[in-house]
Amino acid sequence: MKKNYLSIAIGLSLASATVHAQQPTAYERSMVGTENEIKGVTVTARRNAETIQETPVAATVLGADDLRHIQASKLDGIQGAVPNMNIVQGAGSSNTVNAYIRGIGQPDALQSFDPGVGIYIDDIYYPRVQGALFSLFDVQQVEILRGPQGTYHGKNTTAGAIKITTKNPFEDDERELEVSIGNLGLAEARAYFSGRFNDTVAGSLSAGWLTRDGYITDPATGKDYNDQNIKTVRGKLAFQPSETFSAMVSLDYTKQDEALTLGQPMGGLYSYDLGFALFNDPINFNPYTQLIAPPTGEYDFKSSTSFTGDEGQNLTQQGINVSIKWDLSPELELHSITGYRTLDVDSHIDMDGSEYQLADIFLSFDQKQLSQELNLHYDNGRNFNGVFGLYYMDEKVPSSQVSNSDDFLKFFGDPISFLRTSDDDLQNKSMAFFATGNLQFKDGWEMSAGVRYSKDSKDYSRTTSYYSDTLGNRDPDAAFSVSDDWSAWTPTASIQKAFSKNSMAYISATRGFKSGGFNGRSTVIPETYRPEYVWSYEAGLKLQSEDGFYTGRFAVFHSSYEDFQARVSEVQDPENFLPTFAFPVLNVEQTTIKGIEFEGAAKFTENFVLSGEIGWQDAQFDKFTDPRIPPGSHQHVPFSPDLTARIAMSYAHAFRDNSLISFSADVSYRSETWLSVDNAPGLRQEAYALVGFYTHWDSADGRWYVRGGVRNLTNEVYRTDGQEFSSIAGIQTAYYGLPRNYYVSFGMRF
Repeated sequence: MKKNYLSIAIGLSLASATVHAQQPTAYERSMVGTENEIKGVTVTARRNAETIQETPVAATVLGADDLRHIQASKLDGIQGAVPNMNIVQGAGSSNTVNAYIRGIGQPDALQSFDPGVGIYIDDIYYPRVQGALFSLFDVQQVEILRGPQGTYHGKNTTAGAIKITTKNPFEDDERELEVSIGNLGLAEARAYFSGRFNDTVAGSLSAGWLTRDGYITDPATGKDYNDQNIKTVRGKLAFQPSETFSAMVSLDYTKQDEALTLGQPMGGLYSYDLGFALFNDPINFNPYTQLIAPPTGEYDFKSSTSFTGDEGQNLTQQGINVSIKWDLSPELELHSITGYRTLDVDSHIDMDGSEYQLADIFLSFDQKQLSQELNLHYDNGRNFNGVFGLYYMDEKVPSSQVSNSDDFLKFFGDPISFLRTSDDDLQNKSMAFFATGNLQFKDGWEMSAGVRYSKDSKDYSRTTSYYSDTLGNRDPDAAFSVSDDWSAWTPTASIQKAFSKNSMAYISATRGFKSGGFNGRSTVIPETYRPEYVWSYEAGLKLQSEDGFYTGRFAVFHSSYEDFQARVSEVQDPENFLPTFAFPVLNVEQTTIKGIEFEGAAKFTENFVLSGEIGWQDAQFDKFTDPRIPPGSHQHVPFSPDLTARIAMSYAHAFRDNSLISFSADVSYRSETWLSVDNAPGLRQEAYALVGFYTHWDSADGRWYVRGGVRNLTNEVYRTDGQEFSSIAGIQTAYYGLPRNYYVSFGMRF
């Protein structure tokens, strides 16, 4: 694979090239976007290294320089650079990610729910959204594959996959140090060292330290929240004793130690008086008392909390990955990918975002996973290649949760203390085999067909207890154990036609599957929800000019999505108004999602590039049986804006001394977005645009560089996610993106 991968999706990078044995001049470094480099944009969606123009998959590829240009230091930084994708920090937690592709995802971050978007680092699947908001500090490239995935690798997923590939010490012989400072107290340091010990052994060590002050202030105490404090390190040792055998051992460690993540209560908060409800006419004696009214005006980044100490959100994850490639013959290659990971989370969450103790949560879990994947690649060297694979994952997720709600319930005006504890034990096993073949026949035609069989099993047990000084203790209130398994066959097929070496078209049909499960928010009895299925149909066209200076990729898709696992919030009992404390999961029978996508770039001169992408989608609930509310109440699929678009331009100038300066600017747009399944009015974000600017200076010999940028230049105030738990005190909490922030970085390569 080539040493630098350029993303057509966000524009051809005009920044500095990686320093190797022979340094290119600054003028040569500004000459990015030539035909050979464009064809070097490689995607591994089908497990074989192919150029992005050859692959019959809607994909976006972001290389290391591309990530710098879009100023993405963490995974949610790619928001806006991929059509029809929503990827943000999860609600109420600094260490979770909320990812949607083409209207499919999972809005609840509780560890008992599986994500709709598969996230991989070096081909290891990460099954929890906690810990998936990765720091992109030693990345070779990020591939975003849109549409169901599963017949080529890893876990079956309904929405798509994000594949992060870190640098290979055999291919990236470099040493680099970088420090950054900025407003909001930003201070970061990154280091990467790699090289060959000899012809058969190479190694690398990378480390990152990312800190930033909080940007939300509690007006009562002056304390800042929503900060960042991440330390991460990765070491790799690569072996290549012969041309037919190679192995890589990778170890990584990440530690996050951050303050609370606060949001803004949007729907108004209230307390509930059981005395009035039980012993008086609730019509004449309203048991509800408003604590906080719905907000008006623009958010001022001030929120209160009932936590009074140093409660925060801590995460530790670590793992080992062993990858082996062995050429058994000129036609056969065996890949083995073994991973073992642990994830420890201790998080305090103020779900209501107020000074009242309505839903103060402490969540702790200790996840462990072992995964093994075997792939056999066959290529006859002429017109047929195929992948045959086995996949296994064993995951254990014991957890505990403590919930405090002393300000919610009252009895004739006197507060009722309320505390709930739950101890859960979840064990997941996933097994699959898959096979896909690609046949090329005359006149540039190629057809592919594959199938996957997946079987997932889950064992879940839970004990729940309630404590109250007023109502008395119930210990344990409920205890249950339940298990089930689900299986599915998911085929895929495509046919493509290459009209020339620079143009091709394809059509495809793919089925995706996500297993059922058990609602980790159920309180008394086990609640099971059904698996999800999706059929996705796609047609695409990929074009490139003969000189490689113009390129475009088009895709249209239609997805038929069954049994979306929608966690909702129970409404109050209309007979007696008593709170239910329930958060059911409803399977949405039928959802239809259709859309169009375009990604392209034009290099008008050797130094000037204009690029962009646009995605339009129409996501509709066709059949949503919801016993809580009148039919037709669900009008909007969450996190699925109709329109996402971005335009970017880059310009580079080489000075006479061969130093180089480059500039980039971009504008991304996102139409109205709903942030909850129940379409709570307060959890809605109007259409908005974000503006960014980036500049980079590179010395003549490539050893020194200075870069800087500003994100959210116009200081837009916008919501990214929502916490919808109306069953308790009317909780609807919105979370906001960063205000205007800027930085400067100084780097050295040696």
